[in-house]
Amino acid sequence: MNIIHTVGLSRRYKNFQAVDKLNLEVPSGSVYGFLGPNGAGKTTTIRMLLGLIQPTGGNAHLFGLDVADSRQRPAILKRVGALVEMPALYPHLSGRENLEVTRLLLNADKQHIDRVLKIVNLMDAADKPTKTYSLGMKQRLGLALALLNQPELLILDEPTNGLDPAGIHEIRDLIRMMPQEYGITVFLSSHLLSEIEIMATHLGIVNGGRMLFQGTLASLQAQRESHLLVGVRSPVDAVRYLNQSGWSAVQQNGHVKVTAHDPADAALINAALVKQGMHVHHLTLEQPTLEDMFLQMTGNN
Repeated sequence: MNIIHTVGLSRRYKNFQAVDKLNLEVPSGSVYGFLGPNGAGKTTTIRMLLGLIQPTGGNAHLFGLDVADSRQRPAILKRVGALVEMPALYPHLSGRENLEVTRLLLNADKQHIDRVLKIVNLMDAADKPTKTYSLGMKQRLGLALALLNQPELLILDEPTNGLDPAGIHEIRDLIRMMPQEYGITVFLSSHLLSEIEIMATHLGIVNGGRMLFQGTLASLQAQRESHLLVGVRSPVDAVRYLNQSGWSAVQQNGHVKVTAHDPADAALINAALVKQGMHVHHLTLEQPTLEDMFLQMTGNN
């Protein structure tokens, strides 16, 4: 079941197409990484999913309900927690008091305050003014605020922005445990594939408001094309022989570059060249990182 499902979701501002016919499919129980460079349309998409702005085309459904239907929107939002950009906190109030303000607005049970403080590991700092909190602590309190209504879906927009490595690690661990520990599906936007790669089970990559890739992390990893860089005494002869033998080989900077579909191909190529009397003195398997693929997809160097 898809918790988020959009068809042709679009948003246009005069002459600027911020989101262009986006088809999102976010499975229940997933951590869905919504990736794209700055200005790719991620925040605009999130605002449409939350009903904060209206699409100029297409539609969005959460839990099978139409976000654009004002009669269904209250039922949707009761099941959603969101942290868009930095949390709005009262600096003179404690973490617990900030949570109490939101709890009253949500008419949630008072016992939920201690529950969410424990989840985000802020019990020890709960009664300190939030003006004394580090950026990472404020972000964790923002997560606690988003969890107060016991949501089934958590929507986060760049939750690690501006955090130091320790803060990033804390938020990352919290996000990863949401589906398994609490049954919460997470929809997470970011421009950092290296972070998303650690947390996400599914990915959507956007640029210019358009979807470039959507699927599991494993399916993106499977698209990586590896190359074997071979150092051999006679590159010209090696390229000719390998191409005749069914491999795809070219010369590159005095080496032979061979398309390899499996790491085991290195042993096969080495054995074949040695059998032909060609002395191999170097073998390196080159595989693009997922970040390389992301930059290639989005046209960023």
